[in-house]
Amino acid sequence: MGEAQVSLEHLFRVFTKPEHKDSKLAQIEQHLSDNILDFLSQHVVTKKTSLEEVEKDFSNSKVPESPEFVSTHAESLLDKLVAHSVNTYSPTFIGHMTSALPYFHLPLSKLMVGLNQNLVKIETSKAFTPLERQVIGMMHNLVYDQPESFYDEHLHSAAHSLGAFCSGGTIANITALWVARNKLLGPQKGFAGVARAGLAAAYRFHNINNVGIMCSKRGHYSLSKAVDVLGIGREQLLTLPAPNQTLDPEKALRAGKRYQEEGNKLLAIVGVGGTTETGHVDPLNELADVAKELGCWFHVDAAWGGATLFSSRYRDRLKGIERADSVTIDAHKQMYVPMGAGMALFKDPENANTVRHHAQYILREGSKDLGATTLEGSRNGMAMMVYSALHIFGRKGYELLIDSSIDKAHDFSAMINKAQDFELTTTPTLSLLTYRVCPAEIQQILKTASPSMQKAINEKIDALVVAVQKQQREAGKSFVSRTRLEAPDYPSQCITVFRVVLANPLTSHNDLAAILAEQHIIAKKTKAWRSLIDFVNSNDMQSIA
Repeated sequence: MGEAQVSLEHLFRVFTKPEHKDSKLAQIEQHLSDNILDFLSQHVVTKKTSLEEVEKDFSNSKVPESPEFVSTHAESLLDKLVAHSVNTYSPTFIGHMTSALPYFHLPLSKLMVGLNQNLVKIETSKAFTPLERQVIGMMHNLVYDQPESFYDEHLHSAAHSLGAFCSGGTIANITALWVARNKLLGPQKGFAGVARAGLAAAYRFHNINNVGIMCSKRGHYSLSKAVDVLGIGREQLLTLPAPNQTLDPEKALRAGKRYQEEGNKLLAIVGVGGTTETGHVDPLNELADVAKELGCWFHVDAAWGGATLFSSRYRDRLKGIERADSVTIDAHKQMYVPMGAGMALFKDPENANTVRHHAQYILREGSKDLGATTLEGSRNGMAMMVYSALHIFGRKGYELLIDSSIDKAHDFSAMINKAQDFELTTTPTLSLLTYRVCPAEIQQILKTASPSMQKAINEKIDALVVAVQKQQREAGKSFVSRTRLEAPDYPSQCITVFRVVLANPLTSHNDLAAILAEQHIIAKKTKAWRSLIDFVNSNDMQSIA
């Protein structure tokens, strides 16, 4: 059933002509175009289904022998894939940085796929190459605000690059630090440079033991991947404690000097422009001073928070970002573009040349091929989606979205502070915040309990938070994520908290109130709640308080 005839004629139709207008795929396409939120609400099933159950639908490792009709396959996708996907459009899905998308991306994505351009070289991208260069230039201008003459000179220069378009923040961070490594250990008299001679030769020439990168413990996990890929080693990722969620400039300076006094070179300090866990922003201006004093590269990972620069009211929260040597921004986060749109921006257009590659059949010297200075080779035309979003929203449109998200986060934090049995654990800097469920009477007890008893109580609260988060997720009405954080009030331990990202424009005050109410109902029914209360009572903590 659903098996098509194996013939070149059938395959030719698959390449050139859709099935009839009432086919299942045509119906899906029409429904998506008419109302994507309605489509997802109808087809994404909100019921408890284990991963193991879903895996059963994807357990056959043999390639299908015969062709399948497109409509038959579309029906199968609805049942097996769509039904068990995550409805990231939902206004109550506030646990991750993936949000609803504007409708125009659907037909534009179809156009992008239909054109099937490859941005690695100009022969397969032509108009997309200058478009991507312009997009990078627009974002460079947003961050660095150079004069018009600067962009006239460098925007379309074959000998320069204002940045690299990437599939995401991880590749953007790796690209930025790759450029930094090749610049620090570049060619000079008697040494061909790290790109040719390798790290071992570079260490010997410079008479150093190691090269390191510094960030706070709130730094993104992609930095660990970067030091691995670049051959620096994970032990050379110097992560400093961040009980207040940000990198302390004085501690960074002391740690950097100590590291260099031990016979090492500090390659870069990475400041975070919106941590993925709490949305905090490192003191970028002060860290730029530290990087200057230590003589190292300054990179800002603003994959999440970079879009805040669109906001006149909140852009100062990224003050100092314009002093960075490189900046990462993800358009598929707060710029509401589909997945796969990251950027690494370079303050100095010359710096990208430290990683420039050439080949005879492609990326020829002197050409404007974008693949010459990007880590990735073949890439699609995602820059078109960013280009369109920048024009359709404009700076003022993005400003409204950013301001609304941050304001919403402050509103939710106020709701949490007023709610019984909840405790705000980090106040929002951008549009992220964390909190936990904790009975009101126990919040008071924690203030006077001994450190050892605080630790024991917090472990019980951790179990309660985990239980509530899991049950709420399985219920399928809403979703918040959870994480573990260092907390200033409890210096000897980390605590488990709910993590909320308020970026979806569709999320309302009523949605947030409902999520909090649902968590309260779930919490009071859990064994973890009873266990926490019994533990406190058995230790006579009420009288101690």
